[in-house]
Amino acid sequence: MKIILLLYMCSLSTGACLPPYEWPTQFDDPYSCSIAGYEEAARKLKELGPEEVNKHQISITFSCTEIATT
Repeated sequence: MKIILLLYMCSLSTGACLPPYEWPTQFDDPYSCSIAGYEEAARKLKELGPEEVNKHQISITFSCTEIATT
């Protein structure tokens, strides 16, 4: 089983979202994918800073999706 992490950045004030970003590393289990998703979402929000996040009401969510392996 391989799992991909998709990150979604959206502005709650406009309802617009950027295209999903596929994390370059695949994961072996849902736990490691979820931990990476939470850590990367927090890192990006901190990078943007409170002024930008609050001004545009930015939210980052993620999904961990199992993919078929050959």
